Amino acid sequence: MVYMTTLKLKHLVATRWFHWINFPILFLMIWSGILIYWANDVYKIAVGGATVVQFFPDWVYNVLHINNRLAEGMALHFVFMWLFTINGVLYVAYTLISGEWRYLVPTKLSAFRDAWSVALYDMHLRKELPPQEKYNAAQQITYTAIVAMGIGSVVTGLAIYKPMQLGWLTALFFGYEGARLVHFALTMGYLAFFVVHIAQVARAGWNNFRSMVIGWEVGEVKHD
Repeated sequence: MVYMTTLKLKHLVATRWFHWINFPILFLMIWSGILIYWANDVYKIAVGGATVVQFFPDWVYNVLHINNRLAEGMALHFVFMWLFTINGVLYVAYTLISGEWRYLVPTKLSAFRDAWSVALYDMHLRKELPPQEKYNAAQQITYTAIVAMGIGSVVTGLAIYKPMQLGWLTALFFGYEGARLVHFALTMGYLAFFVVHIAQVARAGWNNFRSMVIGWEVGEVKHD
């Protein structure tokens, strides 16, 4: 039995382009958002008046040197929000025009069940992955959710940025504080996504990462 190395196209140029543009932009949006949040860091999880989780306690601000930088954070946030929005609009337009959305959006009623099976497989509690195409069910749900979260971030960001001029938009979130809470929750969602995504990339190995850089995935086929 002889194994031959093959190359398989996995990610098109446009997909890789949007991915590698969006990654640093989203990171800078989160970073500058935290610089702004420092000025009024009111959110926490409390039980019976006792704080269980304090988002970004003082030692985090001090270690990362992100305290007293409100003006810098606002300047960065307002610049990169346009790049984030433009890149997002172009990406969604590309997936619709190219038909790539068919691979990214869950189309089966069993998507959540299959996604759970993928999670069990990743935790080594299941031996085989459920049938999949280019992306598995967990990836489809996650990538679709990220697009929805991006839209939510832009909408709530505008509601916070112009609460008087866009009063109708702010009102959809029950006022400025509601829009700010949703905006913050979405940011925490991005941070959770980063952690899981990077862990998954590391788990998948170099071949998977390389395919997102050059587009091609290296594989092997058996020949007698």
